[in-house]
Amino acid sequence: MKQNKYDDSSFYAKYSQMSRSIGGLEAAGEWPAFRAMLPELQDKRVLDLGCGFGWHSRYAREQHARSVVGVDLSENMLAKARASTSDPGIEYRRLAIEDIDFAAEEFDVVISSLALHYVERFDNVCRRIHHCLVPGGAFILSVEHPVFTALAAQDWHYGPQGERMHWPVDHYQNEGLRQARFLDNDVVKYHRTVATHINALIDAGFSIMRLSEPQPTQEMLAHNPAMQDETRRPIFLLIAAVRN
Repeated sequence: MKQNKYDDSSFYAKYSQMSRSIGGLEAAGEWPAFRAMLPELQDKRVLDLGCGFGWHSRYAREQHARSVVGVDLSENMLAKARASTSDPGIEYRRLAIEDIDFAAEEFDVVISSLALHYVERFDNVCRRIHHCLVPGGAFILSVEHPVFTALAAQDWHYGPQGERMHWPVDHYQNEGLRQARFLDNDVVKYHRTVATHINALIDAGFSIMRLSEPQPTQEMLAHNPAMQDETRRPIFLLIAAVRN
């Protein structure tokens, strides 16, 4: 299934009002950890999978990447990315992540931010990414954490006064499709265990360099105390890998 909720006008309107949609990378709680896992980007050819509004693509060019290709299935997202970009070094293409078919060793770095949990066959995508990366090339990705995706409800267990008691985890080993609610819409996501993510990368020919399960920074907590609950369970899983 190649899902394209972002070209639904009501869903896109709600997504566009999210803080990370307005504030960009600095408003994304996982960005400091993701940025720390990126390799040196100067003079690198970068592929941005699920590029959305193009925040990561533009950041790569700010770090003097030689060129960036941003891929997304949503025409709405790409239109916004193009309108926000005045850089001939960035090319945006409408394409499903599952359908990428780039030449061998076409890129030095592949990044993907919070897109791959919408993809059914992560293992196939890993093989396609391995093919288009140079030996030693880096693949940096973030997904919703499997603790977060295990239950389709993706919500807290609440006490009698509406207090957040705990985050329930069930059916963790039962991988596959989850019909979740996001921005008051039904959205299909795919749950995979941590082991499945790691082993898919290894089987595709990658070495794992680093994992991260980031929490809000102290600065974020000071600015927004309500984020304290985000320290109680992981919401993101970040992986840095290199092509063998």
